[in-house]
Amino acid sequence: MGKLIYEGGPKAEIEDRALTHLQLVITAKLRRGEPFSFTWKEDVSLGGGRTTVWIHAGSSLVFKYFGSRQPAINRAWIDALALAANAPTGLYLTPEPAEGSRLEPAPA
Repeated sequence: MGKLIYEGGPKAEIEDRALTHLQLVITAKLRRGEPFSFTWKEDVSLGGGRTTVWIHAGSSLVFKYFGSRQPAINRAWIDALALAANAPTGLYLTPEPAEGSRLEPAPA
């Protein structure tokens, strides 16, 4: 179980595989100078609820992993997370889609 630590304060405990995919999306957006919000659900042991942070180029982020090996990357998951990050609601952890699945456009 890894951790995303924001500005030395809020911490999100996220499984290493999911955290790796989030890191790829977050760093890609920051490289392009695109600020966005990121929301995660808090564990019931922490009182439940959810936390939202505003991520921008000046944000201090730490991605702390429990394991030492980088997991395989699922391109479909990267695409799904990037789609969420580009939406008005901001980035949130979506379930991992099957490898090679395609995103379907929302109905008009």
